[in-house]
Amino acid sequence: MRKAFALPTVALAAAAFPLLTATSALAAHDGSYQADLGSLNDSGVTGTGMVTLEGDQATVTVEANGVLAGSPHAQHFHIGAQGVCPPASADSDGDGIISTAEGQPFYGMIGTSLTTEGDTGPDSGLAVDRFPTPENDSYTYERTFTVTQDVQEAFAAGNAVLVVHGIDVNGNGSYDAEAGQSSLDPSLPLEATAPAACGVLNASQMGQMPAGGAETGAGSTSGIEQQAAIGVGALAAAGAAAAGAVAYRRRQATDQA
Repeated sequence: MRKAFALPTVALAAAAFPLLTATSALAAHDGSYQADLGSLNDSGVTGTGMVTLEGDQATVTVEANGVLAGSPHAQHFHIGAQGVCPPASADSDGDGIISTAEGQPFYGMIGTSLTTEGDTGPDSGLAVDRFPTPENDSYTYERTFTVTQDVQEAFAAGNAVLVVHGIDVNGNGSYDAEAGQSSLDPSLPLEATAPAACGVLNASQMGQMPAGGAETGAGSTSGIEQQAAIGVGALAAAGAAAAGAVAYRRRQATDQA
């Protein structure tokens, strides 16, 4: 009686592929991203955001120009919506200002608060004492911190958006309530929370990558090479097992002839 041992071989080969898929999915967001900040609400604020992601670690640099000096500027990764900056038509109440709430259908809710210290979660979205407060009309922000899974997924999906807040509607050099109060926190003026600049965080080819891989700007190739090696090893093992099964069946056939 002949015995076939092909099923374990198939199972071994199939088991190799979920490992590769899971590993690839976990690293799908790794790499560098860049946002070119464009002005909102006639703020005149422009700049650049650079983000390097490796696992759950984000290294962030923001350079903003034309901001209101001496006032805190909240800044966030917004996620979970269309992944775009709001157009002028987002001003649904017609007051001439796109508020943070009016922009949310376009750039989403707060995923990460780019604070200067301490917590970086959504709960720190209005922690005005922990956001950049420049002495003049520009600032540079640099920090490395942990990002949550939903933020990682937003980067991988291409819908993470960098938003810098804080405008001076009447040009008097400070935030005041002349334009109204913030719908996010009535104790703050609208000027303090309204978006001043926005940029979609797109995969960049210019970032510095971790050592050990090619400097492609989209992520170190060392991880890809490692995954490839795992795949080759798994397939080789499957092939060897298959060859062994065939040889065994041949021996069985000879013995029973």
